[in-house]
Amino acid sequence: MTVLLSSYITERQHIVNKSLTSFVEQTNIPTTLKESMLYSLEAGGKRIRPVLMMASCESFGGDYNSVMTVALALEMIHTYSLIHDDLPAMDDDNFRRGKPTNHRKFDEATAILAGDGLLTLSFKAIASDPQLSAEQKSFLVRELAQASGPEGMVGGQILDLQAEHMETALHELEQIHRLKTGQLIKFAIISGAYIGGANKEQLQALESFADYTGLIFQVQDDILDVSGDEQLLGKPIGSDETNFKSTFPKLLGLSGAIEQKQMYVQKAKAALHSAGLENSLLDELTDYLSNRDY
Repeated sequence: MTVLLSSYITERQHIVNKSLTSFVEQTNIPTTLKESMLYSLEAGGKRIRPVLMMASCESFGGDYNSVMTVALALEMIHTYSLIHDDLPAMDDDNFRRGKPTNHRKFDEATAILAGDGLLTLSFKAIASDPQLSAEQKSFLVRELAQASGPEGMVGGQILDLQAEHMETALHELEQIHRLKTGQLIKFAIISGAYIGGANKEQLQALESFADYTGLIFQVQDDILDVSGDEQLLGKPIGSDETNFKSTFPKLLGLSGAIEQKQMYVQKAKAALHSAGLENSLLDELTDYLSNRDY
C-alpha cells in the first residue's frame, strides 16, 4: 500500500470515527442504550464501507463531505449487524476487535436493542440530512433498505446459517456473500458515485466492480481466519471452522481461495476500466482489500 493511500485511509477513518461518536452523542437516547450503541461503534474497525463511499464520490469529482451522513448511516447498519451476529443465537462470539462483544459487555437484551437502535437511526440520519435533495434521499433510503434487508444482507445471513455443517458449491457460497457481505459494499460504492455525479453508464459498470469487490473482501476475510494474526484481527483464528461455516478455503483449499480471489481482482479492475477509473483511488483500494492483514 502506498504512503498516499495509507494516509488517505487513516484520515478518512479518523473523520468517520469522530463523526459517528458526535452524531450519536447528540441524540436523545436513554443512557444505557446510548452507551451500548457507542460501545460497538467506538470499538474500532476498518471503516472500509465509508472509505469506499467517499473514494467513489471523489472519483467522480464530488466532495466527500456530501456523503458523510450517508457513510455514517451505512456504518451504523454494519455495526448493528455485527452486534446481532455475535449473539448466542447467531455466531455466539465472546470477542470482537479484541474487546468483549456487546452482549458480554452489557447483556443480550441491551445488545439486541442497541442493534435495533443503530438500524433505525441510520434511516433517520439520511432522511434528516439537509445536504441531500428529496430525490437523493428517496434513492438512498430505498437502496440502503434493499442492501441491508431480507433481499440483501439479512437474506445472506440466513443462507449463511443454513449452510453451516453442509457442503456448498462455489456458486452457492458466492451467492451467500454477494448478499451478506457484498450488498453493503455495493451500496457504499454506488451511492458514493451517484452523489458524486456518475452517469448511468458509469453506475452500471460500477455495479460489476462492486460485486467483485464484495467477494474480494469476503475471500480475504476467510483467508485471514485461517492464516491471519489473531492480535491484528482482534478475534480467535479458526472461528469459522469452530462455527462450522462454509468458507472459500474450506471449499477450495487455501491456495485455491487465493487464486479465486485474484480472479475476482482481475474482474473488478476490468469493470473499473469500463467505468473510466483505471489507476484511480478505487483501483488502489481494490489491491488494499485483497492484501489487507486485518
